[in-house]
Amino acid sequence: MKRLFLSSALGLLCGAVNAGPQINVGTVYDYLDGSKSTYLKRVFNSGDSTAFVKVNVLEIVYDPDGKPREIPVEASADGASRNGLMASPARLIIPAKGMQGTRLLYMGDRDRERYFRVRFVPVVPEKEDNFVVSSEEREDYKKALSAGVNVMTGFGIVFFVRPKDSRYDTVINETPKRYELRNNGNTVLVVDEFKNCSQARESECGATTKHHVLSGRTFAFDKEAGREYRFKLIEGEQRKNLKVAGG
Repeated sequence: MKRLFLSSALGLLCGAVNAGPQINVGTVYDYLDGSKSTYLKRVFNSGDSTAFVKVNVLEIVYDPDGKPREIPVEASADGASRNGLMASPARLIIPAKGMQGTRLLYMGDRDRERYFRVRFVPVVPEKEDNFVVSSEEREDYKKALSAGVNVMTGFGIVFFVRPKDSRYDTVINETPKRYELRNNGNTVLVVDEFKNCSQARESECGATTKHHVLSGRTFAFDKEAGREYRFKLIEGEQRKNLKVAGG
């Protein structure tokens, strides 16, 4: 059996901040339900200057061996639209201590689940970036940033687009020494707040982790004597708190 966990969303380092824009994208995993086609993603700027943010979208695809790759989102067969996810707007101007939102719009078939990396990258606006600012405003912004030492950090999220007819079918196989949770449905399961704790000392636990189990994959662990395994199994809107005793 194989385990497959989507990697945490990547942080993109562009320099580091003493002063200037500081963005926050909130949750780094987001999900588009099968009945919806748009998702509003809010981006916050807790810094002391305006943030100019580019939004980039790539699709995550898996090779036969399960290795992920990120590829550009392709145009549809008619060439009139993109077959996949797009961000509108793809350029955000976020005032200091303010917030702006972009709509993540999915276009195309929903017969299977798809995965995307959405990156929010702060930039110093240039003419070719298509930000609606004048040349004078661009130069003033550059001068303000150059007055101090600035690091602008961008962030990425993983965005799951569920199929139109999402189906959950979780199969648990447990033996005295091993626990396996297999996803026989057609959309991702989430094993959230997974903790490995001592049965004798309830507060003695390992690191809390989060795992995504894609369709056809298995999340599994070997059970150890004297340990207890706690986690939340999330199937769309359904949540179950589970405990598994060690071997």
